[in-house]
Amino acid sequence: MDGIIIIDKPIGISSRQTVTKVRNILNEKKAGHTGTLDPMATGVLPILLGKGTKLSKYLIEHDKKYIALLQLGEKKDTGDIEGNTIEKKQIPIINEQIVQEIFNSFIGKQNQIPPMYSAVKVDGKKLYEYAREGIEIERKSREIEIYDIKLLELVESSIKFEVYCSKGTYIRVLCENIAEKLGTVGYMSYLKRTMVDKFKIENSIKIDELLHKKNNIITIEQYFSYLSSIVLNNRKLELFQNGVKLTYNLANGLYKIYDQNNNFIGIGIVENKLLKRDIIL
Repeated sequence: MDGIIIIDKPIGISSRQTVTKVRNILNEKKAGHTGTLDPMATGVLPILLGKGTKLSKYLIEHDKKYIALLQLGEKKDTGDIEGNTIEKKQIPIINEQIVQEIFNSFIGKQNQIPPMYSAVKVDGKKLYEYAREGIEIERKSREIEIYDIKLLELVESSIKFEVYCSKGTYIRVLCENIAEKLGTVGYMSYLKRTMVDKFKIENSIKIDELLHKKNNIITIEQYFSYLSSIVLNNRKLELFQNGVKLTYNLANGLYKIYDQNNNFIGIGIVENKLLKRDIIL
């Protein structure tokens, strides 16, 4: 069973626990995920199965969409609903126009400092492990990009919004920064990821649906359906599979590889007119 299955991760379990559940249900020895979701978050979690795990390098850089709920007036040490309140502040009078104007100010490239409660590693240790010990670590900022952010609902002290952003964006930090620009403090009380690259929430399935929806697995060939194809004769196929580079007068990039009988073999890369193997089934 080689490919990708898009899970709508439930609340209350980690991404790793989700992978374990999927692996056990499908009786698949090899599985992994791309793009960790915190236990309190739900939504799109692509899980790679079998030789599909080789696709991870193509999935980690992709953009994402989220729906989040920002709760104003309180600040949490974790930046989300699971933390302890460390500050309270009065909420100024706001309206939809004010909120959207603040949202618009975040659109574009910017630097963001990862939160202490995150899986970023410093000296081989995850930041949240330092945080649990009460140790504050200096963190380097990272460049992120917000492509779009729009207000969905404003109800008293909570703001529901959708954000389309680059890899590495921490929505908890974004919530805190929005609250600060509004003249108060806040934390993320809800998070649902609705898109990772081409994978959307409407195409995802629940864990308890797995046994009945095995045909939802996206094969490696389907994932790369947009690529051009190369058909290899038996001799060239043998060389290719053994790691020999073949001369091809083609543009640099990825290609689907087929044998003479139109069987999908895997993915190859052309670099400087040389074709080499990348993913072999």
